[in-house]
Amino acid sequence: MTNHEKPVALVTGASSGIGAGYADRLAHRGYDLILVARRLDRLDKLATDLSCRHGSNVEVLEADLTTESGITKVENTLRSDSRITLLVNNAGNGKLGTTTDISHEDSISMIALNVTALTRLTRAALPNFIARDSGAIINIASVMALHSLPITSLYSATKAFVLSFSRGLQEELAGTAVKVQVVLPAGTATEFYDHAGIPLSAFDPDVVMTTTDLVDAALLGLDKGELVTMPSVEDLELWASFDVARNKLFAATQSGKPASRYQVASGGSSEL
Repeated sequence: MTNHEKPVALVTGASSGIGAGYADRLAHRGYDLILVARRLDRLDKLATDLSCRHGSNVEVLEADLTTESGITKVENTLRSDSRITLLVNNAGNGKLGTTTDISHEDSISMIALNVTALTRLTRAALPNFIARDSGAIINIASVMALHSLPITSLYSATKAFVLSFSRGLQEELAGTAVKVQVVLPAGTATEFYDHAGIPLSAFDPDVVMTTTDLVDAALLGLDKGELVTMPSVEDLELWASFDVARNKLFAATQSGKPASRYQVASGGSSEL
């Protein structure tokens, strides 16, 4: 990248909601953009708006990331375009319902978008980032990565993957200048709920964050060097305590023998 070139951010799921919010805020911060989504008409409209308001060069890439061809198209862009310094893995979906009620097609789509596409695009971006020892990846998870409800089993599982994958990547990249931030939004005013099967109107408005507030908070978290950003959580000690407990629990598994409650007393027998 020459001195006069702007950094380039590639944002998935950019046609609305959180993705469009990232596109706007990153353009304001001086990025040129590559916007990825299925809805080309929305992408074109957003690109024109951002170019006019921020002077950014905005490219659009129509791709359905639940398909092999869509993922491959974006992978090729990430591998070949050395201008890209930031990847925002925002594209995701979630059909809420019990495991048996969600259709096969919705299940496969959720896993493809929330897990497979995010993993493959991250892997496509990393070699260039590592080679020049700079760049950042923002993975959008959810607070549901930490919690499951009867109607969120599969969705929560996919977002738990995003959290675990991101934390592992952070360990892999320790000692480099490549950053990975994982963002865990709570309720956010997007079209997600229209597709999930529960209207946004069903929620208390006081617990729903605007996309602008969410993205602004998440980017400030990135600026502060946060590895895990939970925009709606005021007390950071809650996360610190959770992380300490998680590490203690893992350490406790490394004993090499069954816990005493699973051991049969000497000379005794175990019957079913």
